Amino acid sequence: MGPATIKRTNINLETDLVQAAADVLGTKRTTDTVHAALRSVVDRDARERLARRDFPALTPDVLDELRAPRRVV
Repeated sequence: MGPATIKRTNINLETDLVQAAADVLGTKRTTDTVHAALRSVVDRDARERLARRDFPALTPDVLDELRAPRRVV
């Protein structure tokens, strides 16, 4: 994503739902809560799409090599 463009809007929100989300997300302000919730949805979608991808070259041996500590030369 590039630099954020701000859109000012008025929406009706259920205060109990906003508070429950804020408690889960650890946010204080409604704007921060909405932004964090939107980010969470976008991130979850990206993880789900990644989980559906097929990585035929990603064998156990390749994974072991990727996990191995890197040697400084």
